[in-house]
Amino acid sequence: MMPDVQFRAIGRALADPHRFAILQQVAAAEGMPCARLQEHAVLSPATISHHMKELSEAGLIDITRKGRDAYLSLLRPVLDAYLERLASL
Repeated sequence: MMPDVQFRAIGRALADPHRFAILQQVAAAEGMPCARLQEHAVLSPATISHHMKELSEAGLIDITRKGRDAYLSLLRPVLDAYLERLASL
């Protein structure tokens, strides 16, 4: 069972359209370097970093650093647990 605090954190994280778009891209690629995010065309690197931090703190993505590069991967079990709880409302 997903804790209430994480359930609310995920809801807040997904409420932002840019974070939702980032999550969609990461999910579709089954892991990707941050540099490939389409949001780089419209958002500053600092803003993208903030969005990645929010998604990571909510438990939705894992950020692995290799040198200066960041690689993003979806934590599918967390997303599945969130969707299951959301469907039970």
